[in-house]
Amino acid sequence: MNINIQQLEGLEISKYIIFDIRDNIAYMHGYIPGALNVKPEDVEEEAKKYRDKKIIICCKMGQISEEVAENLCQKGYNAYNLEGGYQAWLLERLNKDTVAGDIEKSIQKKFRKKIWSKFTKAINQYQLVLPGDKIAVCISGGKDSMLMAKLFQELKRYSKFDFDVEYLVMDPGYSPANRKIIEGNAKKLNIPVTIFESDIFESVFNIEKSPCYICARMRRGHLYNKAKELGCNKIALGHHYDDVIETILMGMLYGSQVQTMMPKLHSTNFEGMELIRPLYLVREDDIKAWRDYNDLHFIQCACKFTDTCTTCNNGENTSKRLEIKQLIKTMKETNPYVEGNIFKSVENVNLDTVIAYKSKGVKHNFLDNY
Repeated sequence: MNINIQQLEGLEISKYIIFDIRDNIAYMHGYIPGALNVKPEDVEEEAKKYRDKKIIICCKMGQISEEVAENLCQKGYNAYNLEGGYQAWLLERLNKDTVAGDIEKSIQKKFRKKIWSKFTKAINQYQLVLPGDKIAVCISGGKDSMLMAKLFQELKRYSKFDFDVEYLVMDPGYSPANRKIIEGNAKKLNIPVTIFESDIFESVFNIEKSPCYICARMRRGHLYNKAKELGCNKIALGHHYDDVIETILMGMLYGSQVQTMMPKLHSTNFEGMELIRPLYLVREDDIKAWRDYNDLHFIQCACKFTDTCTTCNNGENTSKRLEIKQLIKTMKETNPYVEGNIFKSVENVNLDTVIAYKSKGVKHNFLDNY
């Protein structure tokens, strides 16, 4: 049985429960208020607690959830599939009014210490923005890049020196609904985006091995190209503090190397271009708090294949990152400083106690100077 967004909003909230069966990372990027994140294989067990309610099953676009809802119905539960899924709910939310001025005020007041101050600290500490820069702020449509765009608007407003910004959105083949969500949120946040198109999604559709990795590399190349075309010398990406510490652990545990996600990098393929990460010191929980405080709703991945692509939903890289998130959470229970220690570990590397290291592609061994 199916239920649409309008029918859902007409139900008394005490009469139903929503099971969001997307992966945990997608759920953390945004969800319908009150929805429980339940793995598809755990739905039946969880449903036993709610036999007196309508059980609404939600995925990204209402495709995977349809089969899950049918299985529940066959076992006697009052279950429904949410037509269009979380994506349809997001589209409906675009019609709800949000005042951009209030969002900007929240950055400068309520989230000044946890977001604005850390953003400006990274800008200054790592010299990410310099006089005369023209920066392409790359917007994917998620909470991180949308917040980064608002922070750059505020930075430009209060900056003591001149620099220019382009708010850049690449459409690599989004579905019409995903593109509408991105455009709608940009309008709601008063972000003047420049959208350009490519055919990257179609190019990687038939690639079996690591299509998401190849897609990401191709997207970055297209962003560099467009940014350079617009006269920019830097592109800004929305990676945050949690991305940094997770990357450090993933490199050690899965890549057998010690490395970090750098706050800025020179491009190796585009001369004169740099990549910067202005959210480098901002915590993901604070980004989510800002999003929820302003009643904003974003997408995690605008890939039109995500809802049926096992690589995106349950792929190896996603599983590893979820495992690392859980590992850090577990370690934090006994060591509340573990996140800061992981972050600082790559700032305090003692080469005198390292067996070997690489510099500019050349490997050096401690025996060389022993």
